[in-house]
Amino acid sequence: MGRDDVEVVVLGTGTSHGVPMIGCACAVCTSDDPRDRRTRCSIVVRWRGARLLIDTSPELRLQCLANRIDAVDAVLFTHHHADHVVGLDDLRRFNWLMKRELPCFGMPRTLERIERMFPYAFDPHLQTQSSKPDLSLRPIEGSTFALGDVEVTTVPLYHGEMPVLGFRFGAFAYCTDCNRIPPEGFDRLRGVRVLILDALRRRPHPTHFTLEQALETADRIGAEQAYFTHMAHDLPHAETNASLPTHQQLAYDGQVIRV
Repeated sequence: MGRDDVEVVVLGTGTSHGVPMIGCACAVCTSDDPRDRRTRCSIVVRWRGARLLIDTSPELRLQCLANRIDAVDAVLFTHHHADHVVGLDDLRRFNWLMKRELPCFGMPRTLERIERMFPYAFDPHLQTQSSKPDLSLRPIEGSTFALGDVEVTTVPLYHGEMPVLGFRFGAFAYCTDCNRIPPEGFDRLRGVRVLILDALRRRPHPTHFTLEQALETADRIGAEQAYFTHMAHDLPHAETNASLPTHQQLAYDGQVIRV
């Protein structure tokens, strides 16, 4: 890989319930196609020597085992909803393997909620390091933030009425859990070549793009290749992709994307 090349490992592409859903016998939930099995959303980005984990899904341990992820340099949080943060305790293993703390970046509100959800992880009086992850919380205040030599651009998004973050790494951007991108967000996405974007289902939803809206948004951004994520069981992988243009496709768990 060249210095500016980006490698993305798609750990999970599913909605908050995951696919298959508990107690559902629909065609997608009972499908034999492994691409119809969707754990909760997360990716690892390798860029300029950094290994960046975006969100800590409930299946984080299983996702890392399945994709041979044994080291990350930092964690970036899009927002504080449970399906994006409750795997946080699994970060303990990276502390042990790398023998150092992990910086965790997010909006101040996101980090505040995470600290309230996992009080033991940030209790300075709890001395048993093996029983908690060793994390440092790094609030994101501006349009960019740095991790060593790596500068990441934030992308403001709306998840219903709640502000959340997308992230841009060179020519690649990741925008999950959104149904609206403000003008400033489109400005920061200008020139992106490869995009991963929220696309829950075909029916309208109050906090997520529909597939049709995601297609229109990807066209507006002008990405050469768009992949869709955070999908419910309404979208069978093979059938849906057959109906889409080749430069706009559903992503799947375990997919590796190079930019």
